[in-house]
Amino acid sequence: MLEKILDILKEEIIPAEGCTEPIALAYAGSKLRDILGNIPEKIDAYLSGNMIKNVKSVKIPNSEGMVGIDAGIAMGLIVGDSKKELMVISGADKSKLPEVKKYIDEKRINVFLNEGDVKLYIKLVGTYGKNVATIEIQNYHTNITEITKNGEKILGQSCDDRSFVDSPMTDRSFLTMELIYNTAKTIELEKIEPIFKKVIECNTTIAKEGLTNLYGIGIGKTIKEGIEEGVYGNDLRNNMASFASAGSDARMNGCSLPVMTTSGSGNQGMTASLPVIKFCEMKNIPYEQLIRGLFFSHLTTIHIKTNIGRLSAYCGAMCASAGVAGAISFLDGLTLEQCGKAIETTLGTMSGLICDGAKSSCATKIVSGISCAFDSYYAAKKNRSFLFGEGIIGRDVEKTIKNTGILGKEGMLETDKVILDIMVNNK
Repeated sequence: MLEKILDILKEEIIPAEGCTEPIALAYAGSKLRDILGNIPEKIDAYLSGNMIKNVKSVKIPNSEGMVGIDAGIAMGLIVGDSKKELMVISGADKSKLPEVKKYIDEKRINVFLNEGDVKLYIKLVGTYGKNVATIEIQNYHTNITEITKNGEKILGQSCDDRSFVDSPMTDRSFLTMELIYNTAKTIELEKIEPIFKKVIECNTTIAKEGLTNLYGIGIGKTIKEGIEEGVYGNDLRNNMASFASAGSDARMNGCSLPVMTTSGSGNQGMTASLPVIKFCEMKNIPYEQLIRGLFFSHLTTIHIKTNIGRLSAYCGAMCASAGVAGAISFLDGLTLEQCGKAIETTLGTMSGLICDGAKSSCATKIVSGISCAFDSYYAAKKNRSFLFGEGIIGRDVEKTIKNTGILGKEGMLETDKVILDIMVNNK
């Protein structure tokens, strides 16, 4: 069981430079170039609605502010290194950016909506002379399910979007809050410390960058300035929200610093980690407990998000916010039941928050999620919580997590379509 947990953490908590959806396109583009042996003369890109939604408005690092699907693919084609996976355009040769812009301006990339059920879907078809190559990615950002060249299948595997149980990733169905709580208390530190040391280093660095320089709306920096000016209280809640959102401010607006992701998302990785880091810093909680708290937060986020799926109309940062609510309750010595109540209160409050693509407002949503997480923790500390049957609250935390999954995966299907329609046709 412990080995499975460690495998899950290694699969989920990985470095990425830039928002993971456009970076997945860059990765696919770089692999397509490798297969063809040349930069394609033209590309047909077939993408799921959620991919289109999450790439449309986010700035791509190392691109001098380029935005969108064509830019993501072209960056991978021309300056990407496929061996780096989600770090594919880190250290990109900026002298080649005019070539990237020329490729985009020549409209060599045609984008089509893929009508299938897979929420995270990329298929690129590239031609160079008489050669034709394809690459297909499904379900998570580096999961290549098919490669072909001139009609010959080079790689192929089945991939089903119904659950991660059917995917090449480690089974997550055994996860429960009781298991996460007990493991967080007892796991040998050396088994998880290297993972979370990297989380602390990377995610803290980009948060500090977002607090120092203005990116996008700069909500993290704005709250920090408000604290310094006496507009906001200099308390745990505000400092946690400011620190977490500053990282997203920077990342959604083109900062090239890498982050450690969770559940395929840098915003979820930052949301699951930065408030916990700030909580421990301000309360002088020992390093060992910080590592255990980060383990609790990230694994809880993964547990909740697994029930929803990689991409949907449900804001994934709210899964991470619920993870934070449980983690800071755990760090404050609350019982398993109290930690569960903190998670339930967060999910019962924030589960209506939509994902309308990756962009500046991800940071402001993180502020809302972390503020609610703190309130939920403190209410649980006083043994105050929602009751069974109030909205989506189930008989226990596991039932509430399942209900949240049904809401996000099934109940918000039409919402997802409407959001995409608005984004594509917005005048």
